[in-house]
Parts: sequence; structure tokens; C-alpha cells
Amino acid sequence: MSPARSGPHAVHIPGRAGAAERAQARHTDTRRTFPPLPPRAAPGDGTALTWWGNAWVDALEDTALDPARLARGRAYADRGHVDAITVTPGRVTAYVHGSRPRPYRADLRLRTLSEDEWEHFVETAAARPEHLASLLDKDVPHALAAAVDLLPAVDDLIPDCTCPDRAEPCKHAAALCYQTARLVDEDPFVLFLLRGRGEQELLADLTRRNATHTARERTTAAAPAPDSVTAREAFARSGRLAPLPPEFPPPAYPERPPSYPQAPGGPDPLALDLLATEAGIRAHALLTTGADPTGGLTPWQDAVRLAAAHPGAGLTAATRALYAALSRGTGRTPADLARAVAAWRQGGLAGLSVLEEEWDPPAGPFDRARPALLAAGRPEFRPRRNRLSTAAVQLRLGRDGRWYGYESDPGREDWWPRGEPGPDPVTALSFLLGEG
Repeated sequence: MSPARSGPHAVHIPGRAGAAERAQARHTDTRRTFPPLPPRAAPGDGTALTWWGNAWVDALEDTALDPARLARGRAYADRGHVDAITVTPGRVTAYVHGSRPRPYRADLRLRTLSEDEWEHFVETAAARPEHLASLLDKDVPHALAAAVDLLPAVDDLIPDCTCPDRAEPCKHAAALCYQTARLVDEDPFVLFLLRGRGEQELLADLTRRNATHTARERTTAAAPAPDSVTAREAFARSGRLAPLPPEFPPPAYPERPPSYPQAPGGPDPLALDLLATEAGIRAHALLTTGADPTGGLTPWQDAVRLAAAHPGAGLTAATRALYAALSRGTGRTPADLARAVAAWRQGGLAGLSVLEEEWDPPAGPFDRARPALLAAGRPEFRPRRNRLSTAAVQLRLGRDGRWYGYESDPGREDWWPRGEPGPDPVTALSFLLGEG
């Protein structure tokens, strides 16, 4: 159960009740402003109290390339250098005081959920009374968070800052991320707002759905049992078998499996949930399309697909265990799997092939790529087979005809997939640099 809270919107901060009440007047359902959080009593103790708060911090730390900037950002947060924080759908904003007199404006962006994703989330939550009770108590069950991409995954958090440091994140954006983790830790409805739904709208929708489910269950329970006869009696009357009834229509989408509790000596609940979910998805695809979408994958490709499809993969202790198990089963390292997951999320099976395969493209699009980049004012790229490289940026031509962006620290040759694939090298480079 989550710690006690003083109200539905404001985070309780000792000694700042007046500021919290003034900020409360500025709150709307889709815009919440929190007063500056006080310095930590024990600097450096950034451990969150909840699993979703830790997932938020891990999303930052797993993506950052410079641990030193993270350490400075944590120190800024611990000392209370972050001003009031404003949360709106898809964005967190605050001014952060650095070494100069004028503070910098830092932002964090996060993808909002689509209407279909919210529909699935609300329906899943309303269908289980224990899920609704947990949300009202401001607790987030693991199974409910897995219904959609609620928690930030690797590369989901996009930092920005007005300071001259181009690192992602800079120390000011990192400080904002650590302070936001404290807000999310205290009130998960901050995370729901970031994903696109305010607390009042979400709770009202959950209440309506729950009432609908309750009425449906009562109607079903009160309905009289249909008349029936035994199969032997039916056959004896007619002397022949009756035609089979029509098949039930397939559901619109595969349902989530039930939650499996942890039992001493029993199977891992996460593994059971994953296996049951995968079985339901494949069965639904076979029922509706007649084809198995994963039947042609190799064990390694399927392991990458599983890790990439798992919400928040690689963040919490449970999902780190998933990475470790999939890595052991395929003879790879967790780092290999993490890089492959980034490629899969970039372009699916084609993106994974681009990561793992060098090939010699035919004359044509590849030969025209360097002149096109130079004509667009881009720096000189070095060609090698299907790849064009600078010291820190690389473009790879896939067999599907699309260009895929990669980044590395200069001089390290440690290339990681970044951005979206594009139909031409100039577009792909724009996506990679965040200009698209």
C-alpha cells in the first residue's frame, strides 16, 4: 500500500502546506504544478519507494551515456535546485538552477497513449475489482501496468534543456528526472497524466466501466438456465446427429491472462504470465488470420521479440530477470539482447537484420546517398559496404530499402540503433538527430 497522501493532487511536503495549497488552485485535470521539493535529508539516497518509481529512475539511468552527468544531476536534485514542476500530457517542465545566475528550462517528453491503448487499459482495470481498488489506493499492480506501455522503456524519456550541453540527458534534465521520480513515486496518477489522462477523467471512466461490469454480472447471474437435454436423449429422438451450431465469433483482441501469485518452489509468475500471454496472442492470430506470426522466427529472433514487446523491459528487477533468462537460453549476453531490442523496436525483424548483417548493396540508392547528404549540408560520410559513417553517426541501408540510424561515442565503434528508419539517408539522419 502506498504512503498516506494529503490530497488528490498535491504531494505532501513538510513545512510547505501553504505553498502546496496555493499551487492546488492552479491545478486542472490535465495540468498539475507541484511546488519545489525540499532537499533530501540524506543526499545520494535516490531509491524510490515503489516499483514504478524505480522503473522511472532506471529508464533514465539505462539510457544515459555519461554516468558523471547523472551523478551531477542527482546532486542538483538532492540539493533542491529544481523549481516548481509542471506536468502535462507528454511533458514535464521545470527551471533548474545551475552554476550560472539564470536558471535553465529543462523538459522531459514521454509518448502519450493512443485512444485504443487507453480503452484497453481502462477495460482491463475495470474488469478486475482488485485492480480498481489498487488504483483508488494509488497503487499500480504489475499486471495492470503490463496491459499497455505505461512505464517508460529504454529511450522512451526524451530530455531537453536550454543549457549549451548537448548530452542526453544533461545534468539539469537529469535533476528534473530524479525529482519527477519522487512525484511519480508518491502519486502514480502523475504517470497517468504524462501518458495522456488526468486523474478525474480516468477515475470517472473507471467508475462507469466498473458499474457496467457489475450490472452485466448481475444480469447474467439472474438469467434462467436454458432448457437442455442429454446428448443420448437428443440422438434417440431424431435417430441422427443434429448439425453443429455456428462457431463463436473471435474476440476483437486477445485477453490478458490471470495474475499468478508467487508460491514457494513454484514457477516464476513473470514467466507464467509471459507464456500465457504469448499463447493467447498466437492463438488469436491463428484463429483470425490462419497464420502464426512468430512460427518462422529463430530462437534468438523470438527472444528479441519477447524482450522488445515486454512493457518496461530491462528496467525493474523482474524484467532484468527476464533479460537474463532470455540471454542464457540463447547463449548471448544481456548487453547483446539490449542492443538487439533497440534494433527490433526501431524496425522489427528488418531492423534486427540491419544490426546483425553487413552486405554489399547493388549500385543505385547507396551510390546516390553521399551526394544527397552533401547537397543537404551534411558532413562527409565514409562508405563501407551498406554503411555510411562519421565519428559518431552511422546510416545503414537495409535490405528493405530503408535507411537506419545508429549512434556511438566518438572513437568507440559501439553503435546503437537510434531514431526511426527513413526512406532516404537525409530523412533517416533527420530522425536520428531529432529534427524529423
